[in-house]
Amino acid sequence: MSELPERREHHSLSMMYGTYADILFVLFPFLIIGMQRLWEGRLYETLLRPDLSIAAAILAGLAIGKFVLGLVTNRDLGRYKERIVFFIALTLFVVLGPAIILILSILGSAEVPAFVTFVQPILLIIAISLYTTAVSISNILTRFGMEEARTVNDESSAWSGDSEMGKPRPAPLDLPRRTGNDPKA
Repeated sequence: MSELPERREHHSLSMMYGTYADILFVLFPFLIIGMQRLWEGRLYETLLRPDLSIAAAILAGLAIGKFVLGLVTNRDLGRYKERIVFFIALTLFVVLGPAIILILSILGSAEVPAFVTFVQPILLIIAISLYTTAVSISNILTRFGMEEARTVNDESSAWSGDSEMGKPRPAPLDLPRRTGNDPKA
């Protein structure tokens, strides 16, 4: 049986709120640092410090975790492994690698080049986009896997006449009821 459109929309909306809550939770300490630098009149320094690259690296790591979770949740989803591995490689190549290089370069350099003020925000935006994509793909794959497994089980039950996958249903357990005289109760 298919889900109602309202239920799917509610699930998608809940996942969106959860995803952006994760992103806000990651960015919160960096917001505090930025507000402190704004208070001191040194907001431009935030773009020359590795803060945004650190946030991008954290989000890239979370994205890779979500991609892997989508891959290992259900064995039937193995046919999508090439696509998921592509997104993992893309995240490593486009966000995590450059973020780590920027962190090390900024911390090891006395003078930071001006292009860093443009690269770091772009890197953070890409990291946020990849994280939201990772959550969406992970949820789509796990939901697709569950629906596919449910369809297969329903079809096999209908054909076998007994239960799932053609196996006979086990007899229910006949357990004695507890009485008030039982000292273990």
